[in-house]
Order: sequence, then C-alpha cells, then structure tokens
Amino acid sequence: MQLVRGLHNLRPQHRGCVATIGNFDGVHRGHQAILARLRERAQELGVPSCVVIFEPQPREFFAPDTAPARLARLRDKLHLLAAEGVDRVLCLAFNQRLSKLSAAEFVETILVGGLDIKHLEVGDDFRFGCDRAGDFDYLQQAGKARGFTVEAAQTVEMDGLRVSSTQVRNALAAADFELAERLLGRPYRIAGRILHGQKLARQLGTPTANVQLKRRRVPLTGVFLVSVEIDGKTWPGVANIGVRPTVQGDGKAHLEVHVLDFAGDLYDRRLTVVFHQKLREEQRFASLEALKTAIHADIAAARALVATSANR
Repeated sequence: MQLVRGLHNLRPQHRGCVATIGNFDGVHRGHQAILARLRERAQELGVPSCVVIFEPQPREFFAPDTAPARLARLRDKLHLLAAEGVDRVLCLAFNQRLSKLSAAEFVETILVGGLDIKHLEVGDDFRFGCDRAGDFDYLQQAGKARGFTVEAAQTVEMDGLRVSSTQVRNALAAADFELAERLLGRPYRIAGRILHGQKLARQLGTPTANVQLKRRRVPLTGVFLVSVEIDGKTWPGVANIGVRPTVQGDGKAHLEVHVLDFAGDLYDRRLTVVFHQKLREEQRFASLEALKTAIHADIAAARALVATSANR
C-alpha cells in the first residue's frame, strides 16, 4: 500500500482512482464493508483504490480537549487499511486552510484536481466542507457535473446495534471486550514501542514495559488481564492504563505492562497488547507499599484467570 502525505505530493500517476473519505478510526466492521465495496468498484473500473484520511482528525483540530479518544494511532490505522487491500492512502493535514474549504472547493481541489476520481464511496452520514455543508446529495450533483459516480454505503448493524467508532469506544469504556471484538472483527489491541520510564515498578519488584501511546486520550482506563505479543510469541500479562495517581506523573495517560514469566530486555522494541478482561479501576493508594500490595494482587488474579482459561 502506498502512502501519500499531502496534496503537494500527488503526482500524475496518482490520478484516476476510486476513493472513500473518512476518519476510519479503528477500521471496524462498518469501515470494512465500505472498503470491500471500494475494492469491488476498483476492480470493475480497473483503477486503484484510495482512502482519504485526515491528520489530525477534524474533531481533534477543532476541539482537542473534548475530541473522542482514538481507537488507533495513524501507524496502526495504516496497517489495518493495508490489511483490507487498500492500494493507496492520501493523508491530508487537517489545518486552518483545509477547514475553510467549501464543499465545492473540496470537490474541485481534492477529488477532481488532485485525484481525478472515477467513483466515490462514502458512509451514509458523511458530511464535508466548511461548516459540514456538503452531503451525499451534493456529492451526487457534483459527480454528475464532474464525471464521477457516488454510492452511499449501507449501515452495518449487529443485533440491532449500528456499528460505529462510538459504539466501539462505549464497549471499551464498559470493558465489554467481547462486544468490542465483534464490532471490530478482531480483539482490541494497542501496539507501541517500549520507552524508558521511571523504573518505579522495577523497584517494587514487578518490572513493567512502558508502551508509548502518543495520544491525547485513550478509550479505556484501569487494570486489565492482557496478552502480549513479542516477536511472534504470546505471553500473558497485566496492563495498567491511566495517569498513575499514586506517583507524581505528567497527567498524561500511560500504558504499563507487566509480562508474566518473561525475562529479557524489551527497551526500544515494539510489542502488541491485546485486552481480555478488566481487573479493577485505576486508583490512588496511600503509599507505595499499598500500591505494591495491589500490584501483586493484580498479578495473582491474572494468573488465576489464565489458569482457569487453560483448564477449560
């Protein structure tokens, strides 16, 4: 899959494609349905498929402190899109200039002038342009005038529930990992590089891997039973996501993972954390000794759950 960063990097060979536009946060089953139709149309027309995304996502630009928590970082989103067979991603910097484009300017500058699209596949609630003035009806009119077709993807429902990034966030916030997996089509996971931290957990006798998040907000907090994928092998573990209220922190969310029975140096390596069950909420303890006791209790609870699962 090819990544094009910005309109200025589009070249003549990038013109002529079928496209879709959106955040595609999490690349859930609803997104996957849109991408499946995009692949079909690309094959029918004999042109590449292209997904147009924005970085940051529009709501993160307009209201960074209240924007929804990200389900996936850009790097992970690109991996997920590639796995869905997308040929090309155009990633546009969402800034003041882009936010001021009218619906007509968006169509002319990006869809026609930049990509020369032959077909556009969009979600049934898609809005675009300054003040979100553009909608599906506008796109159909523009397509007739500028020579491309437009199709609205049908809503994907599961047991009467509309599949959306919001529903995935709600499931994760409720620690309903079974529902999140059904909505996503895969278990929820976070991948990242291991950074050097305060090494406080090592002093407490439970060394942890400090996973880089690079997010303003995360969709879940607390202590969890997880599995950790390292170099093709899977290990059980205990993960904490939160602001670490017992120790002096930076106020940002951190992901710390204690990998059960693992011995070795993980610094600067990438690992993937898959979430299975919530053990408890994150809480502030009166002392480091109380925190140490709670951590050992979490590890014991995780071992018991792993043993129970193995005996089924």
